[in-house]
Amino acid sequence: MMLKLLGLFGLFALCSAQAKVPVYIYYESLCPDSQAFITQQLYPIMRGPLGKFVDLKLVPFGKSNYTTLGADVQFTCHHGPNECYGNKVQACAIDHIQVNSYQQEHTRESLTLEYINCLMKVGNNFPDSIYPGEKCARQVGVNNWENIERCANTTEGSKVLQRFGDLTNMLQPTLQSVPTITLRQKYDSDVQALAVRNFGAALCKKISTPSPVECSSIPGTAAEKSSAVLLTVGVVLLARFF
Repeated sequence: MMLKLLGLFGLFALCSAQAKVPVYIYYESLCPDSQAFITQQLYPIMRGPLGKFVDLKLVPFGKSNYTTLGADVQFTCHHGPNECYGNKVQACAIDHIQVNSYQQEHTRESLTLEYINCLMKVGNNFPDSIYPGEKCARQVGVNNWENIERCANTTEGSKVLQRFGDLTNMLQPTLQSVPTITLRQKYDSDVQALAVRNFGAALCKKISTPSPVECSSIPGTAAEKSSAVLLTVGVVLLARFF
């Protein structure tokens, strides 16, 4: 009987194991729609139980353009020069953020998300016209702001942002709106429309079958119903052993 129980629990564990879904977010630092999506959709989901199913790639470039002049790169950004600087700060942060050994509550990825969320939550109103890079670094515990700032103010930041621009320009079809969300490295207009209003539901549609129990708390997913059925079946099967 014990072996049968172990086998049953092993089956449930196997069904719940899921590979991470690659999720690319193409966005702009001063875009209100990007700010709303990251702070109200992406961040809460990543901080919740579904976050463990996501391999997140943040791409701060959006509808910007760049031209190269020798070793220099010049950018024109959708919301002006301040956005170019904000994009550089975020691009450099994605490249440079590190977690110290005493920051056990964070991985490099989770601390980066905390920092980006802080920057996007501030919006476009900066006291004294100062981009809140240093302020957010202090607030969330990024300890190497000096490296990020140096990157953003030198050709290093231009090269990093250029790399994100090249990644954005590789999108097929080409980027039309910001933010653009791709799951499993494929653009789908229906998934895009769902993701901007209910990222959790869009994610659950792309997680390998069967949907994990974590999706049962997300409105609009099939897992809302299937989780109840799975639980009932599990209870019935367990009852047979007692």
